[in-house]
Amino acid sequence: MAQVLEFKLPDLGEGLTEAEIVRWLVQVGDVVAVDQPVVEVETAKAMVEVPCPYGGVVTARFGEEGTELPVGAPLITVAVGAPASGDALGPAGPAGRGGPDGPAEGSGNVLVGYGTSEAPARRRRVRPVQPASPAAAAEAAHAPARAATARVPAAVPRALTDAAPAPAGAPVEAGAVGAPHTASDGPVPVISPLVRRLARENGLDLRQLTGSGPEGLILRADVENALRASAAPVGSRTARPEPDTVVTPVPGAAADGRRIPLKGVRGAVADKLSRSRREIPDATCWVDADATELMRARAAMNAAGGPKISLLALLARICTAALARFPELNSSVDTEAREIVRFDHVHLGFAAQTERGLVVPVVRDAHARDAEGLTAEFARLTEAGRAGRLTPGDLTGGTFTLNNYGVFGVDGSTPIVNHPEAAMLGVGRIVPKPWVHEGELAVRQVVQLSLTFDHRVCDGGTAGGFLRHVADCVEQPAVLLRTL
Repeated sequence: MAQVLEFKLPDLGEGLTEAEIVRWLVQVGDVVAVDQPVVEVETAKAMVEVPCPYGGVVTARFGEEGTELPVGAPLITVAVGAPASGDALGPAGPAGRGGPDGPAEGSGNVLVGYGTSEAPARRRRVRPVQPASPAAAAEAAHAPARAATARVPAAVPRALTDAAPAPAGAPVEAGAVGAPHTASDGPVPVISPLVRRLARENGLDLRQLTGSGPEGLILRADVENALRASAAPVGSRTARPEPDTVVTPVPGAAADGRRIPLKGVRGAVADKLSRSRREIPDATCWVDADATELMRARAAMNAAGGPKISLLALLARICTAALARFPELNSSVDTEAREIVRFDHVHLGFAAQTERGLVVPVVRDAHARDAEGLTAEFARLTEAGRAGRLTPGDLTGGTFTLNNYGVFGVDGSTPIVNHPEAAMLGVGRIVPKPWVHEGELAVRQVVQLSLTFDHRVCDGGTAGGFLRHVADCVEQPAVLLRTL
């Protein structure tokens, strides 16, 4: 007998609590194999194709494209096992996980939230198909047609339907949430852990709010509006409108502009930059350097044959050499323990601008790679970033960041430290400028270098020594030979 298994949005790692459905890869009625991708979602860090650990027939999808789901919310249900007609489901049928004809087959595709072999039973809900009564059989005859068109609203979690069951004998439709929400009883219509935490940290009772989302769902905007209203000065605070009152915004500059939600990659960048400014007492120093010899060295390397060496790779190699001499800048501050954590490895992040916004992929163990290896890894991560295929692991764990903003045609900048790192090196454009070379005025290739650093991890002397060593290597690449 077939079993209906529910596959929930897994924990995608790195503290992510929700994801937006970008594109469904399967339809209701499709046969899926174990580990076949069923949906493409966008997190705050990357686009991810989510594979299903079950093989069988898709019986329902939860959520339309463009909606956000929290981790743990249902994604799809899959009927696993031989159907009543005895027809096999193909490779994804009885061989699928949880099939009745044999032991459960392991999923070879790992996401945080389910494993590769025998997943705990609590990870999914198993609903055996019960024998239908004559009346239910007639109803079930029309179910496939309705299932193809009806969807459970993505904004309503299954926990709400389970927490408020309908009275015995009452008909229940897919997506129903029971009685209308009131401020005194029933479950609170909230699915986002962020919304709950925001309300809890500010002492806001969610039962006093009326949600503006589907089915009365309480959104983050509802909580923020309530907090702004409660924080308004007493003399200017107006009476709180009743739930059915329509509030018309007063015409003005704030109401006339176009509102763009800060979510996805843009929202993650905003949160990280804001946290960096709040927590890190940063300072910036900069220096001009003659990059003529560095450009000549790169041209000579590429003329010798073999894979081309990028300028970014040479700058990265210079960074790792400088960090070996000034390890204070390859560190992080543990504010709770009041300790500086100094790293033995260099996981080098580099800022990359894509159509989806600014991302900072991380080159693992950059200190152990040569210029050719760094070039290849930069190219791989850049292409993945442009295609939106960077994984959360590609975007986290950096210990130092290199920011080449010269590609935008600017000379200088004061970078914001990529929290929780302690420093970032910025590189401007390399352009011909008048320069005193060997006692005479000449036209040289000049670049401005800037270093923004966390003043808690070191003083200006260390930061200046690091930046001066980088500049010396740019002006005289042979200096690097001492560290090779």
